[in-house]
Amino acid sequence: MRLGLAEVYNPSMLPTLRPGDQLLLGYGARVRPGHVVVVRHPFQHDLLIVKRAAERRPGGWWVVGDNPMVTNDSREFGVVPDGLVVARAVLRLRPPLRHQRSPVSVLAWLPSAVRPLVARSRRLRAR
Repeated sequence: MRLGLAEVYNPSMLPTLRPGDQLLLGYGARVRPGHVVVVRHPFQHDLLIVKRAAERRPGGWWVVGDNPMVTNDSREFGVVPDGLVVARAVLRLRPPLRHQRSPVSVLAWLPSAVRPLVARSRRLRAR
C-alpha cells in the first residue's frame, strides 16, 4: 500500500474533519462502509473530495459527508464508480490552533492532534 498526504479544504466532513486537517492516505487500501475516502468528483475528475463511504451499491460507493448541511455528495451526484475511489484516509493530523502557543496548550492539543480514522460504529444510512 502506497501512502500520501492530503489537506481538507471545506466543512463537508465536520465534525470529524476540519478545514486545515491533514490526512494520511492509503492508496489501494480496502474500503468498507464507514471508512473516510478520497474520491474524484464524478462530474469534475480533476476535483478530489473527502467523504465517508456509506454503502456499496451496484456500480460503486454511495458517499456522504458527515456535515448534513453540505450536500456535495452522492445525494447530489449519485453512486461513485470504484475507479474514482482514489484512497482511504488512515490518519487525521490536526494542526495546532493559532492561539496554542503556551506549553500547556500544546500539551493539551497533542492527544487530539493525531487520530486514526476508523469506520464509524453506528450504522450509516444512505439518503
